[in-house]
Amino acid sequence: MSTMLQLFLEFMKIGLIAVGGGPATLPYLMELTEKYDWYTMTDLTNMIAVSESTPGPLGLNMATYAGFKTLGTFGGVVSTTGLVIPSIIIICLIARFLEDFNENKYVRGAFSGIRPAVCAIIAVSVFGVCRVSMFTELNGVYTPIVKTLILCVIVFGLLQVKKLQKLHPAFWLLAAAIAGIVFRF
Repeated sequence: MSTMLQLFLEFMKIGLIAVGGGPATLPYLMELTEKYDWYTMTDLTNMIAVSESTPGPLGLNMATYAGFKTLGTFGGVVSTTGLVIPSIIIICLIARFLEDFNENKYVRGAFSGIRPAVCAIIAVSVFGVCRVSMFTELNGVYTPIVKTLILCVIVFGLLQVKKLQKLHPAFWLLAAAIAGIVFRF
């Protein structure tokens, strides 16, 4: 199978099954790091940081990056198209039957079942990202990155202060960027 077709199909599969947005795509994006050499786990963690501080969902940014890195601009277009096509088709179908769709007891039941599954997928993703960003792995042994853990504890503590919770998210993005430059992990 050609690389272009693989990019399209793999990202189409992610677009089809990743209900819940960017965080829900993480386990599937992590799986691709083991399957192909399109990007590394470090690339993925960097893209998470970029996606959280810039416009655009993680899955879309990662699809574009993987396609571009693998096959240039056309590869970026192919993999991005693969990711969004399922959503476009589903949205068109839902729009066509929206009235009946909203009231259908089976659809409501399906979404009631999907919600906990999406929460579990996101929890697994958070665990994986924390493991990659807070620990180094050598021969199956995970060693904590002390600076990162200290910074996490400090940020967690600051977020418990009521007045700081009310600060605009842009403040936290700027503070994180400065901390990243100062501590240079």
